[in-house]
Amino acid sequence: MSYAHPEYLVDTEWVANHLTDATVRIIESDEDPLLYPMGHIPGAVQVDWFSTLQHPVRRDFVTKEQFAEMCSKLGIANDTTVVFYGDKSNWFACYALWLFEYYGHKNVKIMNGGRAKWEQEKRPLVRETPSYARTVYSAKDADKSIRAFRDEVLAHSNAKKALVDVRSPKEYSGEMLHMPNYPQEGATRGGHIPAAVSIPWSQAVNEADATFKTTEELAALYEGKNIKADGEVIAYCRIGERSSLTWFVLKYLLGYPNVKNYDGSWTEWGNLVDAPIEK
Repeated sequence: MSYAHPEYLVDTEWVANHLTDATVRIIESDEDPLLYPMGHIPGAVQVDWFSTLQHPVRRDFVTKEQFAEMCSKLGIANDTTVVFYGDKSNWFACYALWLFEYYGHKNVKIMNGGRAKWEQEKRPLVRETPSYARTVYSAKDADKSIRAFRDEVLAHSNAKKALVDVRSPKEYSGEMLHMPNYPQEGATRGGHIPAAVSIPWSQAVNEADATFKTTEELAALYEGKNIKADGEVIAYCRIGERSSLTWFVLKYLLGYPNVKNYDGSWTEWGNLVDAPIEK
């Protein structure tokens, strides 16, 4: 059985065959921004989740106008096919794709397996940073239907609707308050949002090559925890990057029609005054 929306996923061979396609822009988005200058797919540009996509002052994303300027600089037109890949099984590639959708770019894809699979197959990596002719990109108003905010999450929790905590079991239980090496993701309290079920993001990908698991395996994983396609689903982690991978899996690989990513996630919830928490 194929994925619900296979057009949102391409393999490394497809990318290799489209390296010089002017209608395609390949974007590398990593947790570690130093990976790109060390070697990247030929023709790929870098979009750093922190310095490129985050607002410099507010805890939010860049504005619609800033997003349009970024796309224009990278030579991305409104009809460009944008293919994302990165490290950590495509955490931040999914996060970048989600933000592109948030501002209305529809022709987006993930390279299955990300950097890990490209490197495993010994495909070429280059250090030259490409430059493309500037475009005039027009971003759309933010699509709030794919993004959850704290008041909505609280209502969702109170109504015991589907909430997926994609963090590790120790983060979910509250045993681990701070993730090692992630000082920017601190919270004063540990635990999980009431009514949330624990389905770590990593269970959706194959450990060997970072590709997504089969439709059957994914359906068993989520439906086994009563996360079904007939209701509203909200996914969260600590800052929204791991949960954007789960959002992608539920929305495009399994075809769930109503999925949102709560990017405030635990860095917001675990620091909120009077927010309910379970351990």
